[in-house]
Amino acid sequence: KSLSRSSVRSRMSLKPPKAYNSLQKGALIWDPKPLQVKKIFEALKKGLNEYLEAHQAELDYLSGRHKDTKRNSRLAFYYDLDKQIRSVERYIRKLEFHISKVEELYEAYCIQCRLRDGATNMKQAFSLSPATKASRESLVELYRNVQECTEDMCFIEGALEVHLGEFHVKMKGLVGFARLCPGDQYEVFVRLGRQKWRLRGKIETDDSQTWDEEEKIFIPNLHEKFEIKVTELRGLATILVGVVTCDSTSFFSTKPQAIVVDITELGTIKLRLEVLW
Repeated sequence: KSLSRSSVRSRMSLKPPKAYNSLQKGALIWDPKPLQVKKIFEALKKGLNEYLEAHQAELDYLSGRHKDTKRNSRLAFYYDLDKQIRSVERYIRKLEFHISKVEELYEAYCIQCRLRDGATNMKQAFSLSPATKASRESLVELYRNVQECTEDMCFIEGALEVHLGEFHVKMKGLVGFARLCPGDQYEVFVRLGRQKWRLRGKIETDDSQTWDEEEKIFIPNLHEKFEIKVTELRGLATILVGVVTCDSTSFFSTKPQAIVVDITELGTIKLRLEVLW
């Protein structure tokens, strides 16, 4: 077990795990969430494969033009196409390495998860058996194994987050029909874990909207969802319009994702965002 732990960490010199203290000091360790990690992994792999297919199609198209240009001997255009092809080929190799690294991390994560589940089941079985010196020693060893597997899972989750990329979130405005009147001012607060985006907007006389910021970059997180809060500003007072949460698994896509969320329960005010991964 100690050899497998050291090999797991030696292969993953990417990002330290979330800060946590030893359980021996009575502190809480960050709790891995295998089901959530599986959802993110599947969405991430699907998105990466979409990018790979798109660039492979681009490479095939450029290669076809490259052959036609070579026959027509337009040298300047030929060399320009050749540079484009080399650039796309490099990016495809980069994507393939990215996918293989993500798969390697998740495979290691699943192994540690199964080891932890096995040690947990054995610990429960030993705890129900008659208390003897041997059973107590086995319980201590199993408890240590559960701790080590949990730490490794936390470490791998931190390493996997490095490969999630960036979300570019654009503000597209509020939709509220009769609820939005000229002169109304709103504040939108978007949170993803510790990342925050606070922006203010105003409804103009021609029903257009002006916002003090239009785009924000968020780093995806394995465990946190987007939390969006909208408040209406009336002088010195603020009135809460609504709070919603939004899962990020659907954002791992090659195409910009248009997000329309109901801020009020009846959907009388909606928020429109665009997310580009």
